[in-house]
Amino acid sequence: MNDRLYIFDTTLRDGEQSPGASMTKEEKLRIARQLEKLGVDVIEAGFAAASPGDADAIKAIAEAIQNSTVCSLARANERDIRAAGEAIKPAKRGRIHTFIATSPIHMEKKLRMTPDQVVEAAVKAVKLAKEYTDDVEFSAEDAVRSEMDFLVRVFDAVIEAGAKTINVPDTVGYSIPALWGERMKELIARVKNSDKVIWSTHCHNDLGMAVANSLAAVMNGARQVECTINGLGERAGNASLEEIVMAVRTRRDVFKCDSRIDATQIVPASKLVSTITGYPVQPNKAIVGANAFAHESGIHQDGVLKHRETYEIMRAEDVGWHANRLTLGKLSGRAAFKSKLAELGIVLETEEALNTAFARFKDLADKKREIFDEDLQALVSDEGYAAEHERFKLVSMKVCSETGEVPHARLVFTDDGAERQAEGDGSGPVDAAFKALESVVASGATLLLYSVNNITSGTDAQGEVTVRLAQDGRVVNGQGADTDIVVASAKAYLHALNKLASKRERAHPQV
Repeated sequence: MNDRLYIFDTTLRDGEQSPGASMTKEEKLRIARQLEKLGVDVIEAGFAAASPGDADAIKAIAEAIQNSTVCSLARANERDIRAAGEAIKPAKRGRIHTFIATSPIHMEKKLRMTPDQVVEAAVKAVKLAKEYTDDVEFSAEDAVRSEMDFLVRVFDAVIEAGAKTINVPDTVGYSIPALWGERMKELIARVKNSDKVIWSTHCHNDLGMAVANSLAAVMNGARQVECTINGLGERAGNASLEEIVMAVRTRRDVFKCDSRIDATQIVPASKLVSTITGYPVQPNKAIVGANAFAHESGIHQDGVLKHRETYEIMRAEDVGWHANRLTLGKLSGRAAFKSKLAELGIVLETEEALNTAFARFKDLADKKREIFDEDLQALVSDEGYAAEHERFKLVSMKVCSETGEVPHARLVFTDDGAERQAEGDGSGPVDAAFKALESVVASGATLLLYSVNNITSGTDAQGEVTVRLAQDGRVVNGQGADTDIVVASAKAYLHALNKLASKRERAHPQV
C-alpha cells in the first residue's frame, strides 16, 4: 500500500448537478485552472455525452490544463465512450471514467438488464475506452447496495479488460463508516489483481457521512477519493475535498498517506466555486467556513493567545485564510491590473473584456478603501455575466424605503436593447424591486432562494446576492455583486431572467 492519496475532483461534473449550479464554459475553465493550482490529481471536467456544450467545455479544459489529468464521465455504452474519448483528446493526460449500475434494484428497475449483461457491457466499455486512453476508470454505480460476490465478479472482469482505477461509490449515501471500510477491505482482499489498480471511493452525503465514509475507505486501502469543493453536489452533496485533504494531513499518524494538494489554495478555491455556482458556504463549515478559526469563548481565546495549539489543530494560513489585499488602487495601471488577474488564474480573452473589467475596477476603487482578491473574483464574475447574451440589463434604479411607508422601487432596464421602465411596491426595497421587474417582464418564475453574503468584511464590503428561479421545470441561479445590496439584488434577478431566456443554458447535466 503506497503513501500517496490521489484527489479526484468532480466539482465540474457531480457538483454541477446541484440545482441551478450549471456553469458556462468560461466559468468551468476558471474553476479548472484553480483546481490545477490547488494540485488536484484528476479533474472530472464533465459528462461529454450530456450535451454539445458539456463536450466543448471538457475539450477546452483539456487544452488548457497541463498538470492535472482531465477526465470525462461516460455510461457503459458506445455513444458515451466515444463522446468522452473525443472530448479528452487534446489533454496532456486524459482519462475516461465509465460506469454501470451493479445493485439488484438498479439492474432490474433502471437498466432492465441481467447480471450477465451488465458484466458484458462493463467489459465492452472498458475495452472501447482503451482505444482512446490507457487511463480508464470503472465505477460500479450503487456499489453500496450491490451484492459482494457480484461486485468481485465485475471488478475481476474490468481489471482484466484494462481498467486502471476501480471506484466503489456510495451513490445514495446509504453506508456508515465501519461497514464502508469493511466493504473496501473485503473487495481488495477478494478481487484478483487488486494490487494492479488504484482503489477509489465516491461517497454522497445523504446521511451526513460522506467524509467519514471516504476516510474509512482510505484507512482500508483506498488511495483515490472522489470529492468536490465545499461538498457541492446533487441532493445533500458529496464528500468535501477540503475536509478529506486536511483530515488526512492533520492525522498522518492514523492514515499513513498524504495528498499533493497545496492547502494554501483551498480557501481561494472554495470562494471561487461559491461565487460562480451561487452556493454560499455556511459560516460553521469545517476548514472553509467564516467561523472555522474564530474563537468566541473567553477560555478558548485565552488559550489560543497563550499557545495556538491549545485549541487549533491547524493554522488558518495553511489553508489559505489570510487578508488578500489587492495592492492596487485608483492610480494603478492596466498592466498591474492584468498581472494581478493572471496571478489569480483569471484570463480575459479580449482587449475589450480587459478594458471593461478595468473600468469596473476603477469604479469599485472609488467606492471601497481596500480591495481584496475576493472583490476582484466577484467583479470578473459579474463581468462574465454581462459577457453572456443579455436580454435584460439594469440601467438605473431608485428605491424609497421609509419607516411607516410602503417601500417603492422604480427601475430602468433594457430589453434586447430597448429601454423599459418598471415600478412597484413591496414589503421591503428588494421585494419592491423584484415586483417592479415582474410587472413588466412577467416571467411567471417562482423565487426559490434569495441570499446575501458579504464578499469581504467591513460596512463598505460588496454584497453578493444569489437568486434562484424556477420556470417550467428549469432551475437557474442568478448572481449580482455591488456595494449596494439592493442594486446587487436587481442585478441577480435580471441575471437569472437572462438565463431563463437564454437558449445557451443547457438542461440538467445527466438528462
